Amino acid sequence: MKNSPPISEPSPKPSRFRRWVVLPLINQLKRGTSPEELSWTIALGVTLGIFPIMGSTSLVCFIAGWIFKLNQAILHLFKSLTYPLHLALILVFIRLGQHLNGVPPIKFSIPQMLAQFKDDPAQFARDFGVAALHGIEAWALAAIFLIPLLYFISLPILRKLLGKVRKQTT
Repeated sequence: MKNSPPISEPSPKPSRFRRWVVLPLINQLKRGTSPEELSWTIALGVTLGIFPIMGSTSLVCFIAGWIFKLNQAILHLFKSLTYPLHLALILVFIRLGQHLNGVPPIKFSIPQMLAQFKDDPAQFARDFGVAALHGIEAWALAAIFLIPLLYFISLPILRKLLGKVRKQTT
């Protein structure tokens, strides 16, 4: 009887996090994207992902990625990862903006908002448009601190990941 090669166990399927987050970052590092560029992309993806206007984050990320020549796939990946946070922070940013501007908070009742929209769409746009602007103002103030913070948190992680990638290729 011949000696057959040992049967190896199939490698375990990588986790979703590894498949959808880590491997795309590794691929970008292998292609020569610097950890610094990826850190800026991650910082902007997360920060733009919590922009307080529902339905606008993809467009905002696309424009920012185009202007700053960032990796669109990584930018949108991190924007998408922050979606639950985006939903949770919309009202927080609006309330914070209203507080910063010294205006009384408006009520956010879906039935009331729909009724107001049906009754007077122009007044609805004025009321909620101003609230949206207040939210954008508060978000912009937070972004001033959040972008550098996320950059400096992600940079050492990406440098370490690049070191591992280099070790594996040598």
